[in-house]
Amino acid sequence: MTRRDDGASTRFDRTTLAVVGLTAVALVARLVGLGTRAFHWDEARVGYWTLRYLDSGAFEYRPVAGGTFLPLVNRHVFALLGANDFTGRLVVALVGGLLPLVALLYRDRLRDDETVAFALVLAVEPVLLYYSRFARGELLLAAFSLLAVGCFLRVVDVGGRRYLYVGVVAVGLLLTTSGFAVVTLLCWTLAVFLTFDHLRVRGDGNPVGTAERAWRGFVSRATPLARSLFLLLGVLLFFYAPRAGDTDEVGLWNLSTLPATVESAFLGSFRKFWAVRIDYRRTNGHELLPYIVEYVELLVVLSLPVVVLAVGAFLADRYLTGGRRPLLHFFSFWAAVSLLAVPMLAEQFAPWLAVHTVVALTLPAAVGLAALVRVGAAGLERDRAARVGAVALVCVVLSAHVGGVVATNVYGSPGPDDDLAQYAQPSQPLEPMLENASAAMARTDGPDVVYVGEAFYTLDADSDLQPPVSDAWGNRLPLPWYFERIDARQTSVAAPDELEMVDSEPAVVVVEDEERSQVARQLEGYESTEYELGLWNREVYVFVLQ
Repeated sequence: MTRRDDGASTRFDRTTLAVVGLTAVALVARLVGLGTRAFHWDEARVGYWTLRYLDSGAFEYRPVAGGTFLPLVNRHVFALLGANDFTGRLVVALVGGLLPLVALLYRDRLRDDETVAFALVLAVEPVLLYYSRFARGELLLAAFSLLAVGCFLRVVDVGGRRYLYVGVVAVGLLLTTSGFAVVTLLCWTLAVFLTFDHLRVRGDGNPVGTAERAWRGFVSRATPLARSLFLLLGVLLFFYAPRAGDTDEVGLWNLSTLPATVESAFLGSFRKFWAVRIDYRRTNGHELLPYIVEYVELLVVLSLPVVVLAVGAFLADRYLTGGRRPLLHFFSFWAAVSLLAVPMLAEQFAPWLAVHTVVALTLPAAVGLAALVRVGAAGLERDRAARVGAVALVCVVLSAHVGGVVATNVYGSPGPDDDLAQYAQPSQPLEPMLENASAAMARTDGPDVVYVGEAFYTLDADSDLQPPVSDAWGNRLPLPWYFERIDARQTSVAAPDELEMVDSEPAVVVVEDEERSQVARQLEGYESTEYELGLWNREVYVFVLQ
């Protein structure tokens, strides 16, 4: 692989300064108004069980709830800063905001302008920006993936055990963020194979010689590699081991159950993952081709500039310069494989799936962007008006697309036509409801929150305190997250006439539209407000005691 020869420290300093500046912009873009959008149902589900973990101390890996990283980390964030929509997204926002710094790990394989362009793409790309402001694991997986690849490149280019150890820890962390980590590892494996096979076809790679060099490198690094393995296992043990709370059950901090804890963290977690992500897909799968088509359409709509620039860079390098940049090909193959692998593993189609392909397109897009700017600069120097005008037009169109997606999806109020917002995103803020509910709870000794109707009803109120829970509990989302934040006691009745059986006046009553009129006749001194808990057809009415 070719390394960039950069002996000018001033150029390096300017590059670093530019990347740091773009990182500051990225942080501001992610933190401004971070808590203004209501929690999506998935965010609320993770937030609720994180609060329950904070209260009980009990936690275990559940594949249907995503990775373990966010609950385990946010548990400490909530304990330190309190639980709200801002702090629930803070960790993801900080990781996303710091992501442009990763570009510096690749600077030996990129030109200065390409390194800066890489940081720029990571800072402003709409999909990465939106899901840096969303409490899911996709952005974390993308960030740790870029960090790991960058560190391993540094090991090859400059050596240094610290890069090896950081890269291995990054791999361990990405395995804790999402079930799609398996897709990332699959994409890496096939991308490496295709990259080296391309070198072989070009005559730049000898399979036997490459294998011999790899074996010698492995033997020479046997000790740090062994340490790296222990680091990887340690990260996985910490994040996948169950927590027992105050009980004597199997848990990470209960030394008497250490063998069972290790078995649960590794074999137990693998069995759970296989049952939910693999076996379930066999019997409850979906048609692949429609998902692939829809996925490609999603990428074009949301990330057209990145797609165009990445494809252009790949084709130019492969067919105009002979394909002499293996790193560019690795990322391009990574993106190409993900176009098939992501729809294959996806349980439901959602905009956040785009993160898994966009992250692989960022580096090729940066190479394409830098090349485009160089073409324009060369035309300006040579007084080629047509060339400069064409480059300027392309840049304006691409910038307009990015600005339009960001303005209408990232910072605006969610709506049915938003391409980045999924159906289960409430279309209005819910904090005012929470303030009113808190005030009402102080005025009555009755139940804090009562859900009315079969859609919300559960037989036992305490069954909502630990997973798994019924579908009725899921129908309440994202409200359980908000009410749990104020320690509200939440219960339910199957029908409006059962409200009479409640001991005393509840502070808050939640009903769907069908039961609204009947509940209104039974409640005096309550104010009713309609809330949209989804982008469409998900209205509920919240009665608050005045």
